[in-house]
Amino acid sequence: MGTLLKPANYKPLLDLQQTELAIKKVKDFFESTLSAELQLRRVTAPLFVLKGQGINDDLNGIERPVTFPIKDFNEQKAEVVHSLAKWKRLTLANYSIPAGFGLYTDMNAIRPDEELDNLHSLYVDQWDWERTITPENRNIDFLKDIVKRIYSALLKTEYIVYESFPQIKPTLPKEITFISAEELCKKYPNLTSKEREDKAAKEFGAVFIMGIGGKLSDGKKHDGRAADYDDWSTPNSAGFNGLNGDIVLWNDVLQRSFEISSMGVRVDKAALLRQLEIENQNERKELYFHKRLLDGTLPESIGGGIGQSRLCMYFLKKAHIGEIQCSLWSDEMRAECAAANIPLI
Repeated sequence: MGTLLKPANYKPLLDLQQTELAIKKVKDFFESTLSAELQLRRVTAPLFVLKGQGINDDLNGIERPVTFPIKDFNEQKAEVVHSLAKWKRLTLANYSIPAGFGLYTDMNAIRPDEELDNLHSLYVDQWDWERTITPENRNIDFLKDIVKRIYSALLKTEYIVYESFPQIKPTLPKEITFISAEELCKKYPNLTSKEREDKAAKEFGAVFIMGIGGKLSDGKKHDGRAADYDDWSTPNSAGFNGLNGDIVLWNDVLQRSFEISSMGVRVDKAALLRQLEIENQNERKELYFHKRLLDGTLPESIGGGIGQSRLCMYFLKKAHIGEIQCSLWSDEMRAECAAANIPLI
């Protein structure tokens, strides 16, 4: 079990019934606003994909997917998705969505290797989105513009929550701050990457930490990224590697940084080959998704995931993700939460 944070004198601002109403309001409003900001259309998504095609999200490359045999497929195995990072790009191609437009979906996943705590659950729900771009969009200014649009949707959602539940006061800054993982590494060389995120989020309220996945000047990664979706190894005009990042907010309830989105410009052929070589994963070039990318039949794209339960948790000022969603928690965690006045669903 991960470390459980128990805010002193915690008292939920909404009761159980109000919470359920508020969850629906947050999800409905943010979804429609995000769709308008990024020009995305909703599509239906799979809960599982066939094993061995390279379509499932490998996250950091070490997490185990939930796997099961299919009777009618001669016991061929399927995997419950970790996320839809690569499936979405295939769908952009299948639907022939032009540059400037994209898709989003309600993604439901199971991640059995998560260390369960206030923010992490076996059950993951997020808006997975992907947008077709042109090669000219592969730059830091374009990435920042997309982040600002997403942040605009966050600000509007925060205001809607305040209008409906005035006891929940807005706390987001008017603008999001951009900072690279390399800048944080140099500014706080003696801190861990998590401690650096805490420092930046507390100082600015909302930050987009750029360039995550490649090794920094200290020889370490800020965080892991799979080799085959985000482009984390391309040098750019800002002076650091990578065209990806995380949206991180300061959580007043938990007094810590709070990641709500991981996103980025996706790999093109050159970035895929470079990152597979860096990660010693060249054998993946023979998988279905990777062949499609290397033969030029997939569009250039930008995309990411935005946690649904996490977003609700942040805007409704909840101390535990289990106050938003139904999942499995140990008896020990349930007892600790009950003693700390944290009502798990």
